[in-house]
Amino acid sequence: MPIENRPLREQVKEELIKRLGRGTIATNSPINEGQLATELGVSRTPLREALITLEREGVITSERGKGFRFTPLSAQEFRDLSAIVATLEALALESSDPEHLAATAPRLLEEARAFSVPQAPHDVIERYDDAWHDLLLSGCTNDRLMKLITSLKVTMHRYERVALGDQDILERSAEEHERIAECLQRGDLDAAVAALKENWNSGMHRILEHLKD
Repeated sequence: MPIENRPLREQVKEELIKRLGRGTIATNSPINEGQLATELGVSRTPLREALITLEREGVITSERGKGFRFTPLSAQEFRDLSAIVATLEALALESSDPEHLAATAPRLLEEARAFSVPQAPHDVIERYDDAWHDLLLSGCTNDRLMKLITSLKVTMHRYERVALGDQDILERSAEEHERIAECLQRGDLDAAVAALKENWNSGMHRILEHLKD
């Protein structure tokens, strides 16, 4: 694993999620910490810190005397997570500074129109969607709420990466982001919130088509 200039536990955490998405880590057997630390080229301390963080985020579980293991996937849990994140993002949008939303709306619309393809590789869509939603909610000053949203999205991405390979082609509705931005440009926050929730709902169904119960 290449070492970057940021906390090692964060790099280890991201690498574990990538490996889970590629299917190189089994979800039904305990994690061998010693072997995994050797494979990653790190000590067990940053590995354990990463595992504890992932446990808090619901990606893995631990049992006394049995160690860590990745939580089995469940289509119902993905539905639940999607509903929770949609509600929390709607709250963040409603909590955002109105002047900031008005100033950001043109850029949101511009970026939505710039990435208007109806299909794209999953990893491309994931990067774009994360960046676009980060910009959308950049006016929310509730740090605790934003950290909670970020944490839940980590678990959601785990589902997405297991259901889809990075290069799998996924359909998307380019108009959904445009609709949200257009509502904000008109100053219609209620309509923007409704469009945001619909964006999450339709995205959930697109992933569920690839995820077995």
